[in-house]
Amino acid sequence: MLKRFFSYYRPYKKLFILDFTCAVFAGLLELAFPVAVNQVIDKIMPRKEFRIILLACLALFLFYVLNTILQYIVVFFGHKLGVNIETDMRRELFAHLQTQPYEYYDNQKTGKLISRLTTDLFEISEVAHHGPEDVFITIMTLVGAFLLMLNTHAKLALATFAVLPLITIALVFFNKKMTNVNTRIYEDLGEFNAGVEASVSGIRVTQSFANEEYEYHRFGGLSEAYRKSKILFYRIMAISSAYNYLLIRLINLFTLIFGSYYVIQGELTNGQFVGFILLANVFVRPIEKVNNMIESYPKGIAGFKRLTEELDKKPNIVDRPNALNVTHLAGNINYDDVSFSYADGKKVLNHVDLTIKTGETVAFVGQSGSGKTTLCNLLPRFYEVTDGKITIDEIDIRDMTLASLRNQIGIVQQDVFLFPGSIRENIAYGRLDATNEDILTAAKLAHLEGVLEQMPEGIDTQIGERGVKLSGGQKQRVAIARMFLKNPPILILDEATSALDTETEQVIQESLNSLAKGRTTMIIAHRLASIKHATRIVVVSSDGILEQGTHEELMEKGGAYRNLYEAQFRK
Repeated sequence: MLKRFFSYYRPYKKLFILDFTCAVFAGLLELAFPVAVNQVIDKIMPRKEFRIILLACLALFLFYVLNTILQYIVVFFGHKLGVNIETDMRRELFAHLQTQPYEYYDNQKTGKLISRLTTDLFEISEVAHHGPEDVFITIMTLVGAFLLMLNTHAKLALATFAVLPLITIALVFFNKKMTNVNTRIYEDLGEFNAGVEASVSGIRVTQSFANEEYEYHRFGGLSEAYRKSKILFYRIMAISSAYNYLLIRLINLFTLIFGSYYVIQGELTNGQFVGFILLANVFVRPIEKVNNMIESYPKGIAGFKRLTEELDKKPNIVDRPNALNVTHLAGNINYDDVSFSYADGKKVLNHVDLTIKTGETVAFVGQSGSGKTTLCNLLPRFYEVTDGKITIDEIDIRDMTLASLRNQIGIVQQDVFLFPGSIRENIAYGRLDATNEDILTAAKLAHLEGVLEQMPEGIDTQIGERGVKLSGGQKQRVAIARMFLKNPPILILDEATSALDTETEQVIQESLNSLAKGRTTMIIAHRLASIKHATRIVVVSSDGILEQGTHEELMEKGGAYRNLYEAQFRK
C-alpha cells in the first residue's frame, strides 16, 4: 500500500524535494540552537565582552530568520503538494466512478460516494503533506538530539532516553486502534451523508406526507451513530495524548533532576546544562508531534484504504482489446438468443431473439417488470448480456468502444434528469460543440419556443437542481430537445411523452415521428394509444417475446396485446 501511496508523488517530485529539503534543514537548525547557546554561556560570557555576546545573538537571530523562511516554505509548499495529490486522487476516483455500469449504482448510496470524494481525500491530503517529512524529521531530530546529548553527557543522555521505548509502544498501539475507529467513522459519515442527501432531495415528498417529525428522528439516529464514533476516536486520542504528555514531562523532569546532580558534582558546566535542557526540549518536540500524527495519520490511512478498495472495484463493462471506434451505424439491430440476469441471480430476459431493421419504429409493451426497459438498456451496454449477443450492422456491440457505441444512440428516459444550470446548457449537453443556432433549432423542434417566451431569461433561465423550476412536461421537452441536438441514427424513447398533456403530446409525437424517419427507433410504452403508428409492436413478458406485429395485426389476433389494450381503455 505504501508503494501505491508514494506513486502519487511522481508528478510533483520537485515540489516534494523542495518541501522535504527545507524541512530537513529546519530540523538541523533546531539542533544547532542548543549547541550555540552552550558555546555562548561557556566560552563567550566568561570573557565578559558584551559586544561579542551581541554579535553571537545577532548570528542566532539570523538563524531564526532563516528558519522562519524555511518554515514558510514547508507549510505553504508542503500543503500545496498535499492538495495536488488530493486533487489527482479525486480526479482518478471520479473517472473510475464514471466507468461503473448501471448495476454498480443500483447498489450504491450517493451520500457515501460524495463522502469518498470529499472527506476521505481531505484527510489523505494531510498525510500526503506531513507523512514522509514528519516521520523523517522525527527520526532525524530524535537521533540528532540524542547524539548531541550523548556527546554532552552520556549518563544523562541515557537516563533521558529511557522513556522513549514506552512512547514508541504507545504510538503503535494507539495508532492501530485509531485507524480501526476511523474506518468506522468513515462508514458512519457515509451513511450520514446518504441520509442527508435523501432527506434534502425528497423534501417535497416529506412535506406532502407531513413526515417531518419522522425524518427528524431518522436524521437524529444517523447523527447519533456518527457522534458516538467520533467520541470513541477522541477518547482514544485523549488517553494517548495524556499518556504521552506524562512521559514527555518525565523526560524534562529526569533532565532537571539528573542534570542538577551532575552540575553539583562538577561533571557538567552551566552552559552544558542549559544546552542539554534545550536539547531535551528539541528531543521531546517530535515526540509531541507524534500526538498530532496519531490523530491525523489514522484518518489518512483509513481514507486511503477506502480509496484503494474503491479503485480496485473493476467495472465489468469495459472496451475489449482492439475495440472498433464506430463513426456511423445504419441501425440494423439483432438480439441473438439474449438472456440477462442481475448480480443477485434475478432473471429478467430469457433467450430473446429479435431483429430490428434500419428505419423501423419498434414499440415494446408488457406488464411492469417484464423486461422492456432492460431490453433497451442492453443495447448501449448500460448492462451486459448474460448469454447470447447483440449486434448492430452485424457487429457485436461488445466489439465497439463504449463511447462510440453510445454516441450512435439517443435516449430520452422516463425519469428525466436535468443538470443544475440553464435550459441552454441542458440542451447543449446533447452535443457539447453545438452552435447557438443548433441549440435554438433543437428547442424549436421540441416545441420549447412557447415555454421559452414565458421564461424571464428565455433559454438562459436557470432551472434549479434537477430542473425543479420546470413542470414535468417542460422537463420532458428539454430532454427531447437534447436528443434532437444529438441527432443519432438509433433512438430509444422510454415513455418520452409520458409527462405531457394530451395536446402537447400530440405535437411532440409529430416531431418524434419526423425525427424517426430513416432512423431505427425503439419505444418503451405504457400508453398504448401513443404507439399505434409503430412499424411493429413487440409484447414482452418474463418468458420472453409473446407476440409481435402492427397494432391492427395484434388486435385482430386477440392475444396478449389485445388484452393489454382493452384493459387500458376499458371504461
